[in-house]
Parts: sequence; structure tokens; C-alpha cells
Amino acid sequence: MREGSLQAPVRHPLAWRDPDFYDEAKLDAEIRRVFDICHGCRRCFNLCDSFPRLFDLVDNSATGELDAVASADFKPVVDACTLCDMCFMTKCPYVPPHEFNLDFPHLMLRYRAVEAKKGKTSWVERQLTETDRNGALGAATAPLANWATKRGNALTRPMLERLAHVHRDAALPRYQSKTLLARAKDGAPRPNPEAPALGRKAVLFATCFANFNSTGIGTSAQAVLAKNGVAVEIAYPECCGMPQLEHGEIARVADKARRVSQALKDWIDKGYDVVSLMPSCTLMMKFEWPLILPEDADVKRLARATYDISEYVVDIAKKEGLAAGLKPLDGRVALHIACHARAQNIGQKGADMLNLVPGIDLQVIERCSGHGGSWGVMKDNFEVALKVGRPVVRQAHEATARYIVSECPLAREHVVQGLDKLADGGTIDAGSYQHPIELFARAYAG
Repeated sequence: MREGSLQAPVRHPLAWRDPDFYDEAKLDAEIRRVFDICHGCRRCFNLCDSFPRLFDLVDNSATGELDAVASADFKPVVDACTLCDMCFMTKCPYVPPHEFNLDFPHLMLRYRAVEAKKGKTSWVERQLTETDRNGALGAATAPLANWATKRGNALTRPMLERLAHVHRDAALPRYQSKTLLARAKDGAPRPNPEAPALGRKAVLFATCFANFNSTGIGTSAQAVLAKNGVAVEIAYPECCGMPQLEHGEIARVADKARRVSQALKDWIDKGYDVVSLMPSCTLMMKFEWPLILPEDADVKRLARATYDISEYVVDIAKKEGLAAGLKPLDGRVALHIACHARAQNIGQKGADMLNLVPGIDLQVIERCSGHGGSWGVMKDNFEVALKVGRPVVRQAHEATARYIVSECPLAREHVVQGLDKLADGGTIDAGSYQHPIELFARAYAG
């Protein structure tokens, strides 16, 4: 096996049910093996803050080598990993099938799983990951919740920072008083009988974000698919478990995978494609769940049936052709390609979709925004997250776009916040659209 092999990366199933997975001595030995390889390579220095932290640890040690670094000093390196998978997918020459068998993100996940098993995960941070509970509460009290979490609220944001360790300046998602599931009960748009793709059926996996925070993403997806002849339903059994995965709670993620795959099984049996509205959720369903439960037939079947929303629209365009009616947009679009979209290894499907809009002026930005889910809003991480995302912010600023969107709406808000900082306290007008499917729906609406 040569360094930099052109073979496709291979991801091994997670051995989270093996007692050795939680053996701290064996974990430390594996961390040292991998960190020593990373130290000798350093190709990943500009991806996230994990690698600069690691290299600084080594360079500042007594010998300048890993053997002089204490194991207790590894935690900041682990904490900086956002599980974006970009080192595994785009940078590391030693991923499987290379004999070094290096999977940095899953090693960081293993470390966090050991911490979780020992009860070292912060209770407060665990509460922040309860997106379904928090979303239901936020929706029920939307005006109050949105007032309390609004940036600049001098009464509540310092209190939130002190109690929940959420940085007072970090932009937080707003809640909708009527969830996407509730809106779906009002009736779905009828499939366009003249569309070339008439006969397709899709169930939208709402995701916690589109269900509770940004319902416009879901209604836009409904409208676009119905315009293209697709019979659309919406389902949301529960959160995909990405927030729990970030904290190493693998058993909880496995339980979620079993329940959601069971809930969506009937839809697949009836010939429906499963279309996810958020790339992080799509990644969980396509790749992470099968690695956690490789023997579960329902999980594997769901993975095969699942599409990201941009991927699905492009698939329609390629196989049947799109319905007529797309109109040009009224300005340049800057599109950020989210890391969890890139990790699906499907190409720039968000860009492919928007390029179907006649005459579009599109600037594509493919680099980490620095947000990293809940990681980027925490008090200890927020400034680092802005630093990591600075190259994206600069590109978005130079694009002078009328619309700034991302396949990850949370990343989009993080980029817009970085742009506001460039404006020296002002506010950048990035449009009201967060996800490329919303712009695509606008192009159909004219």
C-alpha cells in the first residue's frame, strides 16, 4: 500500500460493544499511535483546531516528540474535533485500506465514549443535545424563547452563558410556534400532473432543525418536489442522534437508529424514497448508523433509500428531467458546501441543483465554516469557531452576493455572524433564505 493511495477510503464499523473499546490503556496506546502518525505528516494543519493543538503540544514538549506529552494533555485536542470527517475524507493519506488504518474522527469519538461511560460528560451540555425536548418547549413558548435567546438581550444572554456555557454573542436558532409536522397536517401540495417525474413518492425526514426552527426549508422542499410530480409526505419520528454522537453516547444513537429505521420502514415498503433536509442527519442515516449497527437489516435498507434533498432534486433532473417554470434569481448567490454534505461523498449537489436555475450567478465556497453543531456556540469554543471559519467569511464577503445559503443552515448563520464582525458591528444583508432548496423554490415561484 502506497502513501496517498488512490483507493477509496473504507470506514470500519464501530466496535462500541466490545469491552476493549472502553479500555483506557488500549485507547491511550491507539491515540499515541495515531497522534504520532499525524505529527509526522501534518497535512491536516488547516482543517480545524484539533491539529494545531496537537502539533503545538508536541512542538512545545521537552523532546519535540509525542513521547514527552502527557496523556492528560490530549483532551483539548479531542474537544476541538467537531466530527466533520474532513480529515478522513479529504486530507489523510493513511485512512483504510492503508495499513496504518487511521480514522481520526472515530478515534475522537471513542475517547468521548469512554468519557461518557465514566460520567465525565457535562450535565448541562447533555441537556443542550436534547433537541426534541428543547424544540417542543421552544415551539410552545416561541415568542418568549426567541426573546430570551436573542443576541443582545442583556438580561438573559449573560445568564445563559453562566448557566449553560453558551457564548452570549453566539447566534442561536429561532423557534417556530407551528412545527413542520403541524403544518403538514394542513395538507400537502398536489403533485404536478404534467411533470416528467410524476409517479415518484418521497417522505421528507423533517429533522429537528427544520421541524422546530426553520420550517421554510421543509415547505420549500415540499413545493419543489410537488412541482416536479412527486407525492410528498413528512415524517419525523425523532432526532437522528448527531448531538448525542458528538458527546460519545453511542448506545443512545443506536437506539434512535433502530426506532427511526423501524418508523420509516413502512414508507420504504410502500415505494417511498426517504429525503433528509439536513446534511448532518443524512450523513447519520447513510453512514454512521450502519457503522454503529452493521448487522441491522432495517438500518442498512434505510441507508440505501436515503437522499439529501439537493441530491434528490439533481437525481430527478438527471433521470426524468425537471418540470418547466424555473426563473432566474435577482442577484448573485454564495453557496457554502457543508462539511457533512461533503462527507457523504456525493459531490457538490447543492451547487449542481442551483446551477439548474437559468442564468444563475453562483459563487461556491467549499471549506469548513467552523460552526461544528452545538460545539461552535459554546463559551470556550465560539471565538475559535469564528477563527476556523474566517476563510469562508472572507470568500462570502468578497462574493458581494445578494443571497448567502448553506446546505447546513446553522453553518450559514455562523458565516453571516462572521460577516457582521467584518462590518465592524453592523449587519450584513444576506437575504432571508438559509438553504439552497429555499432559493430553488423561489426560482420556481418566480
